[in-house]
Formats: sequence, structure tokens, C-alpha cells
Amino acid sequence: MKYTAFARSWFLNPDQPALEGYPSLYEGDDKLPALEASLEEIGEYQRRLWANRKQALLVVIHGPDTSGKDSLIRTLATYADPAGFHAWSFGRPNASEAAHDFLWRVTPYLPAYGQMVAFNRSHHEAVIGERVWPVRDASTYHWPARFEAIRNFERHLVSEGTCVVKIWLNLSEDEHKQRLLKRLDKPRKRWKFDRSDIEGWKQRARYQAFAEEALAQTHTEEAPWFIVPGDRKPQARAIVAALLAGVLKQLAPDYPAEHPDVLEDYRQLLAANGVS
Repeated sequence: MKYTAFARSWFLNPDQPALEGYPSLYEGDDKLPALEASLEEIGEYQRRLWANRKQALLVVIHGPDTSGKDSLIRTLATYADPAGFHAWSFGRPNASEAAHDFLWRVTPYLPAYGQMVAFNRSHHEAVIGERVWPVRDASTYHWPARFEAIRNFERHLVSEGTCVVKIWLNLSEDEHKQRLLKRLDKPRKRWKFDRSDIEGWKQRARYQAFAEEALAQTHTEEAPWFIVPGDRKPQARAIVAALLAGVLKQLAPDYPAEHPDVLEDYRQLLAANGVS
């Protein structure tokens, strides 16, 4: 995948893994591509991807609680064809999932050729969230092996025709706190408040530290991480939409070529039925 200069400007720098070193606000709103235009392009080129059925797109979206993962995915789906677009969320592994290897639970939800699939959290929680909240005996984890498994897994997906784009929504500590508190002020958001959110806030520093290591260890040219400012949701949506529109244009620039014999059969059928 040849990423545009705009897309590459959001690449993680493995030599600078500290997330606080990346902006949580973008100061150049006037330079961002228009969100609506990017969403229309996503809709058009996602349909071309679906029509060709030769490649697939997996969008992995991570970030702390309240970083806007759900609303970002809803925005990306605005013009998407539901036949070829799907979204899946992954919380902490349940007992059945924890009884398998950590890649087992995401594998059935990978995109088929022609599909665009968004993961709200993903297999990467196995090297971030599980380090904070283990689901089995902590002494049995081998983190370097998991990092290697993820790199190999994603390289395999790419080699088989699935483009993997990984987004980290970079949320500042102050904005994170404000969003948690706002959930108390808005009745329609209170249902989202869970004790795990409070625990997540208490463990923010550890979660961020483990995320920094995981992102640096799993950032590859084949499946890069993009660090997107997350303090303003409209900014984050515009950046991610523009990035994905550019990716889809490369994956499916055109609709499949028509089959001349089939077109001729159609013409003859229409002519035989008096349709000109």
C-alpha cells in the first residue's frame, strides 16, 4: 500500500513511542479534507471494493474509554453499503474466548474479499488491556511472543489481500476525565457508564504505557499504526475518513470491467421483448 503524504504524516514513529509526544489536538482545521466529501468517497469506493471482491479492508480502532471509537465507526458507515461493511466490538475476553489462543476470537470476523470491516478494539487488546486486567494466570503470558504473533498474523492478512489500517485515537488525560464526567450529565449517555470505566481511569497510566509498547512493537510497513488527535471528535473523524478514502481508492479504483458477451445477450433479450 502506497500511503499518501497526508496519511503518512499520522504514522507512528517507533523511535517516539510515548503517546504524550503526539498531539491530541490538531491546529490546522482549515487544512483538513472536508469530512462529507471523504465520506462520500468512502461510500463510492467501498462499493467498488464490494463489486470487485478481490481485496478486503480491515480497520482497527483503539483508544482509551470515551475516545470516540463508536461514534467514529458510525460516521464511517454513513454512505457505506451495508452488504459490504460490517463493524464488530471486542471487550474483555469471556471464559470461552480466554480458553483459546488470543487470535481465535477475532478470526471469524475478519473481512471477506470485497468487504470493509471495522474493529472497535481488536486482537491488540491481548497485549494492552490484558496486561492491565489479565484473564488467566499472569505468569503464563509471554508478551514478546504475542507481539511477534500479531506481526506475523497481520503480515499474513496483507499477503493474502487484506489491507490492515490501525488507528489510535490519542486522547489527553484532561479530555478523558471531562468525557467521563459528561456521561453523568447526559441521560442518554449514562447507560454507557460502567464500573470498568472508573477502573480504567484509575489504571490510565498503566494502560497508556502498555499501549505505547504494543503500538511500537506491532507497527510495520505492511500494517502501520496511525496516531490521530482525539480531543476533538470532528477532527478525528475528518482525518480518519480522508485516510480511509485514500486507501479505498487504491484498493478498488474502478468497477469490474463489463463482459461484452453478457451485454450483447441483454441487448438481444431487450430487443426480443420490444425494449429499445
